[in-house]
Amino acid sequence: MCSIIGYIGSDKAAPVIVQGLKRMEYRGYDSVGVATFSDDQILIKKGIGKVDQVNSTSKLDTLSGSIGIGHTRWATHGRVTSANAHPHPSTSSKIAIVHNGIIDNFAELKMDLQKKGFIFKSETDSEVIANLLQYEFDKTKDIKKSMLQTVAQLIGDYAFVAVFNDGMLAAARFHEPLIVGIGNEGYFVSSDVLGFVEHTDQVIYPDNREFVIINTHGIQMFDFDGNPVKHQITKISKEFADSYKGEYAHYTIKEISEQPRTILKAGHNTKIELDLISDLIKQTKNLYITGSGTSYNAALVAKYIFSKYAKLKIEPLIASEVPYTSNFFDNQSMLIALSQSGESADVLEAVKIA
Repeated sequence: MCSIIGYIGSDKAAPVIVQGLKRMEYRGYDSVGVATFSDDQILIKKGIGKVDQVNSTSKLDTLSGSIGIGHTRWATHGRVTSANAHPHPSTSSKIAIVHNGIIDNFAELKMDLQKKGFIFKSETDSEVIANLLQYEFDKTKDIKKSMLQTVAQLIGDYAFVAVFNDGMLAAARFHEPLIVGIGNEGYFVSSDVLGFVEHTDQVIYPDNREFVIINTHGIQMFDFDGNPVKHQITKISKEFADSYKGEYAHYTIKEISEQPRTILKAGHNTKIELDLISDLIKQTKNLYITGSGTSYNAALVAKYIFSKYAKLKIEPLIASEVPYTSNFFDNQSMLIALSQSGESADVLEAVKIA
């Protein structure tokens, strides 16, 4: 689960991005990096470790320019090395990207791009996005067309933000979170509202299979077929701003202590909603619960709680195994899905199957 952020505006980009990455520390990571556009070139600094550690040694927040992208990585493809840390530049260094998710067909794309002369310096699946974008942009000289042709070739679940050396940002979403922030002094795009909540509470939530192009004059949004799309601007809750650990040593301890209040505040009509869900559960013939990792452990606990207090039998399923047990589900079945992050790919896939 990586954190991605992009900024374009009147402020210096690097400090804004570094601060945003600090706010998203709860997501976990092993390396950090920032890229900015300045004086017709893309500048990149990155390294292994936490935001403060890498910033202290590499001075991430000193990069010049008012346009940039940032990333914290949780390694999937490739070891934990500086070379594998994001952002990743294209071979020409005219484009750099940050990426969250997994590109399933990166090996095929990489081999094809290498035959075309593109050079890869990392072991990641992410770097293929930078070079594929570069290849398409070199042909079209048009960011919209190059984004359309790039996403058409990517297979997997992803969100990415790209900075171009003409001072533009572009970002795309396919089954991974991506949020646009609209501030008085600039625009943001991030995997989490915490990345920019200090600067604006005005956001747009792009739908799946949509991308955005941002310059200093504004934003344009399109679907993956190239059609323009429009979204209402949403005002986020001020409670998002109160996201620091405070008196707690760890975010996990903070979240555990907040659970009683969080559950009760889950909806405006919580009692009505809980009663509705309770009725649905009681009427369900086959009741399943799924999770991944620690959320699966919670599902195992739920099995005993449902048995003891509700006198109901609930069957726990590991989310990654749901594709092989989907014949369990029928129109008398209910699946309860648990996710710590809301982004666990296996859990989201299980929900989609159900």
